[in-house]
Amino acid sequence: TRGSLCFGHTDSTRTLLTRSWVWDLTRIFVFAPPHLFAGTVSPQKSLVWGPGLEADIVLPARYFYIQAVEEDGVGSQQRASISIIRKDLLKIWVQVLDRNDGSFLVRYKMYASYTELVIQIQAQEEHVDHSPYFMKGPLYHESCDCPQEDAAKWYKDMHCPQSFAQIQQDLSYFPFVDPDRIATEIPKRFGQRQSLCHYTIKDNKVYVKTFGEHVGFRIFMDSILLSLTRKVKMQDLEFFVNLGDWPLEKRKPTEKLHPIFSWCGSNNTRDIVMPTYDITDSVLETMGRVSLDMMSVQANTGPPWERKNSTAFWRGRDSRRERLELVKLSIKHPDLIDAAFTNFFFFQHNESVYGPIVKHVSFFDFFQSKYQINIDGTVAAYRMPYLLAGNSVILKQESIYYEHFYNELQPWQHYIPFKSDLIDLLDKLQWAKSHDKEVIFNMCNCSDLRFLMPALILHFDNMLSSSESLIIVHVS
Repeated sequence: TRGSLCFGHTDSTRTLLTRSWVWDLTRIFVFAPPHLFAGTVSPQKSLVWGPGLEADIVLPARYFYIQAVEEDGVGSQQRASISIIRKDLLKIWVQVLDRNDGSFLVRYKMYASYTELVIQIQAQEEHVDHSPYFMKGPLYHESCDCPQEDAAKWYKDMHCPQSFAQIQQDLSYFPFVDPDRIATEIPKRFGQRQSLCHYTIKDNKVYVKTFGEHVGFRIFMDSILLSLTRKVKMQDLEFFVNLGDWPLEKRKPTEKLHPIFSWCGSNNTRDIVMPTYDITDSVLETMGRVSLDMMSVQANTGPPWERKNSTAFWRGRDSRRERLELVKLSIKHPDLIDAAFTNFFFFQHNESVYGPIVKHVSFFDFFQSKYQINIDGTVAAYRMPYLLAGNSVILKQESIYYEHFYNELQPWQHYIPFKSDLIDLLDKLQWAKSHDKEVIFNMCNCSDLRFLMPALILHFDNMLSSSESLIIVHVS
C-alpha cells in the first residue's frame, strides 16, 4: 500500500469500542420556563428540528433547534432561557445555546453508545411540537469505530444533497486519474518546495506519506479521515493533500493537470477545494478543546442591532498589503472604521503609520459592532463562516481566493462587496449606515447556514474523497 504510516483502530480495539460502553435507554429532558411559552406562544405550534433527533446521524456533537411560535403562527422574538434536567445520563454532556431571537440550539456530546435515547421537551407541563422524540439505536458516540457498511445508506441518513456545485466544478477537470502517474509526478513536481500528504485508504484504514519539511498541519486531515472511517466504510482510494496556504495547480485546463486537494482555491488555479482545516477542526472539536464554532457563535452575537456600535470592525495580522491600507483608513476615519493589528510578521511595523499593536479581542466581541470587514490574508480569510453565523453585516473584499462554500453566497444578500484595493470601502460603509433598516432586513436575516454546519462539512469531505473519478479500485 502506498504510504508509510497506518492510522485506525486495531481489530481488538474495534471490538472494544463497538461492544463496550453500550448503555440502555436514557432520557434528555428540556424544560422551558413559563414566561417563554406564556401569553400567545403555543407549545404545540412551536418547532423542534435538527439532526440531533435522528439516531443514525453520528456527529462529534449532536444538535437540534427549538423555535417558539405564537398562536397565530408567527415566530416569537422573546428572549428567555431554558434549562436541561438530565436523568440517567452517565455519558452525555448537554448544552443549551440561546440564539437571542426566540430560538435555541441544544447540543449534546455523547461519550458512550446507547441502545435508545428519548428527548423530551416540555413547557408548562405540555410537550413542545412532537416531543417526546424516541430514538431507536444503536446510537454511536464519536469515538466508536462503528462504520456503516453501506455508504449509500450513510449518505441517505445524513440528508445531504447528491452533489455540491463546487465539487462538480473542481472535479470536472479530472474525468480520469491515473494513480501510478500522479503518485510519481506530484511528489516530483511539488514535493521539494511544498508540503504535501499522499493519502491512501485501503480496507477503511488510512495510510499517509508526507513530502516537504513543514507537515504539521497534516493532523487536521488525519483527524477528519479517521472520523469518517469510524462512521462509514469508505471506498479504496488515494489522493494528495496540499498542507500550505496557497493552491498549487496553476496549469491551464488544456494542460496536463494534477489533482490536489487544498483548503483554499483561486480563480487562476485548479486545485480541488475542501473545507478549511479551521472549520473542520471546529466541527470535530465542538464541545471539546475549541470554543469558537458555528454553534457557539450563534449564542454570542452581541447586543441587538440597535445597540451595536455603528463602526466597522476588524482585527488581525499584517498578512496582506491591503490590510495595511485598511488600518490607515481606520486611523484617518475612526468614526467609520475600528481596525488595528494584533501582530506584525510580514511587514515592518511603523507605529506612527499603522498605530500600536493591540491586544487580541475575543471573536464573540466582534459582534459588538454592526459591521464586520472581511479582507484577505495570505489567502481567503478563514473567519468568514463565523462572521456569517453572527448578526452583523459583512463587508467583504473582492478576491481571487475562495473557500469551499463561497459559491453558495450572494453579494448584497450575504455580504456587501467592496473593491480589492479598498477604493470604495468608505462609500459602501456610508451607504450601509444610511440604509440601516434595509441592510439589516436584507442581510442579517438571509443566511442559511446549513452548508456550514457539522453534518454538511462531514458530508462535503466524504463526497470529495469518494468521488468516482478519484476512486482507485486496484490499490495494493
